[in-house]
Amino acid sequence: MVEIDLRTEIKEFLSSRRARLTPERAGLPAYGGNRRVKGLRREEVALLAGVSVDYYVRMERGSLTGASDGVLDAVASALQLDEAERDHLFHLARQSRSPGGPRRRRPAATVRPALQQVLDAITDAPAWICNGRYDVLATNHLARALYSPVLADPRRPPNTARFVYLDEDAAKAFFVDYDRIVRDVAAKLRMEAGRDPHDEELIALVGELATNSELFRQRWASQDVRLHRSGRKRLHHPVVGRLDLDVEAMELTADAGLLLTVYTAPAGTPTADGLALLASWAAAQETPATGIQAPG
Repeated sequence: MVEIDLRTEIKEFLSSRRARLTPERAGLPAYGGNRRVKGLRREEVALLAGVSVDYYVRMERGSLTGASDGVLDAVASALQLDEAERDHLFHLARQSRSPGGPRRRRPAATVRPALQQVLDAITDAPAWICNGRYDVLATNHLARALYSPVLADPRRPPNTARFVYLDEDAAKAFFVDYDRIVRDVAAKLRMEAGRDPHDEELIALVGELATNSELFRQRWASQDVRLHRSGRKRLHHPVVGRLDLDVEAMELTADAGLLLTVYTAPAGTPTADGLALLASWAAAQETPATGIQAPG
């Protein structure tokens, strides 16, 4: 099983963010001559953050234990971190401050009946609930139809990350923007690892993907992170064809670690017509069973 070592996570994240930032982009003089490091030097980050070089070096060696929120903010600004990267840095710092303290409450392995009722009440749009590991825990009838290629995996719960990296041919056929999906899935898993590096199921999933996918190993090594957010997703469904969907992702505050995702399309568009066709196909395929069973 792969171990998620917190000090290594901190070291590689900070050094990777430093390496991508040039002096010119950081507003520093571009001195002549060959630079021995890619991106900023540690002393340049320390200067920009207003901390001593020794202090920043300790941080980049994996020690965030004594770093205040003010110092973390200053380092985040110096490295020009985006919102997801800043959150990730603070997650790593919180884990450093209390390595033996209370762990994050594990998300439920199943959803409450009331949540399944909410999903079932959404009749005109695919909707589903997953956790931060991309386990698909519950769906409505349209999501079962839409995600039928993902749900075809007999393992339960089905997992979107496993589908993306370990069933590449099917995933490339399903996700129009496969390269972006590959980046996003690894980045969101990395974000989850920062929130809870002790999650044994997440560690096992990362280990499985790293063992079996060179593409995942490359994306994981990038240290990129990303938040679950709204956006667009372009799919090619095996029955109804191309669907350009608006995505809304919402954290369920009463169920820590769970995320509700809903796909919609503006009325009168080809995708709206495609969803209507999908609903008809789903009605013909649906069995009396509920939950995440794939149709067909």
